[in-house]
Amino acid sequence: MMANEFKMSMIGELSYFLGLQIKQLKNGTFVSQGKYIKYMLKKYGMDDAKSISTPMGTNGSLDSDTSGNMVGQKLYRSMIGSLLYVTASRPDVMFSVCMCARFQAPPRESHLKATTRILRYLKHTQNVGLWYPKGAKFELVGYSDSDSLVSWSSKKQNSVALSTAEAEYIAGGSCCAQILWMKATLKDFGMNIKQVPLLCDNESAVKLTNNPVQHSRTKHIDVRHHFVRDHQQKGDICIESMGTDDRLAEKSFCKLRNELNILDFSNMC
Repeated sequence: MMANEFKMSMIGELSYFLGLQIKQLKNGTFVSQGKYIKYMLKKYGMDDAKSISTPMGTNGSLDSDTSGNMVGQKLYRSMIGSLLYVTASRPDVMFSVCMCARFQAPPRESHLKATTRILRYLKHTQNVGLWYPKGAKFELVGYSDSDSLVSWSSKKQNSVALSTAEAEYIAGGSCCAQILWMKATLKDFGMNIKQVPLLCDNESAVKLTNNPVQHSRTKHIDVRHHFVRDHQQKGDICIESMGTDDRLAEKSFCKLRNELNILDFSNMC
């Protein structure tokens, strides 16, 4: 179909492109970056490093660590750049990579240690990638959490919230913007999606969205953050609260990874 519209040469089935390995099977398509990960481990001298099953410690946070010993800025930035490219097929490391990327100006030993841990995790999961099953039912659902991965990126909140509910409410607005962008993009492909579920793990934030009355506790919130409330009323989204058992952030890491359709290709053969 593309050859009928554009001048192009047929060079066979796509199998490798810009570091992405593509395996097209009868029941779906698998995208991974195993070769690139192997090259990256060799580049940073991590070939013989001990592998690990998770990309981040249980505390899940880093600080500026001003008292720690500084490390080479050039090396650290190079590692972060390589890891950011890996997130094209590995959204399971997006949160931890973006966390480490915040400290590129004055990197310390603790930041380098957190970065090398991600590399050790990638060594443990070299064959893991994104699986796109053939004929799968398509459904667009948004998951909103103020401190977890929601869409393709994870970044620090650029506003101050006075409570957890407000932080979750603001995060819900950002998620809503992503959903509207995805709806517009999918419409170009002939997929008209009307009301998209937006699942939030904070009941107070859900009540703020459903309540059109501006009361004293929300008067100080910037008007632009009520974006999500407007689209809730228009019917573009339907914000709902998740039960404790359904919260993705509370499941084990491996199960969460499977929820993102990130699978180990070696187990599928």
